[in-house]
Amino acid sequence: MKYYSALMIMCAVVMSGCSPTLNDLTAYTAQVKSTTQVNIEPYPEFTKPPSAQYTAQNMRSPFTRPREVTTPVAVAKQANCLQPDFNRKKARLEEYGLDALALSGSFTTQGTQWALFKSNDGSLHKAQIGSRIGLFYGKIKEINNKSVRIEQLLPDGAGCWQRKEVTLTMASAAGENENV
Repeated sequence: MKYYSALMIMCAVVMSGCSPTLNDLTAYTAQVKSTTQVNIEPYPEFTKPPSAQYTAQNMRSPFTRPREVTTPVAVAKQANCLQPDFNRKKARLEEYGLDALALSGSFTTQGTQWALFKSNDGSLHKAQIGSRIGLFYGKIKEINNKSVRIEQLLPDGAGCWQRKEVTLTMASAAGENENV
């Protein structure tokens, strides 16, 4: 037991000699604080931006789909000039351009020949001779086993419209139609 108490006293003496003195560090810190000048720039003055008034409350929200109503094109008609019927109700296939349609096949039912078109949005549509198709007042004139002939009316820029025939083939994908 004596041995342990002597050892404890010895450890206490050694430990007390190892404690650092911070007097010189404290003096140096005080000297630096007293001689250093703090120079902080003032914060910039922020001006309030002008408030904007929202003036589109009566317009359609950009997050809703537009209405399916289309306004007729105002075109100055010329005498003795080919014009499409602007007042006619458009068919479902007239919502797509011909480049967005691919001929998928054809079939005959009860003597009526039909063509199947696949649109670029994945929808499948059927049409017969005389059906309206495309954005330029197209009309199906002929349906074969591997192709469909369509007559379109294209504007000539002078207020008249010109006829143009286009052939869609089975081999053509959407966007790869043949012009005749």
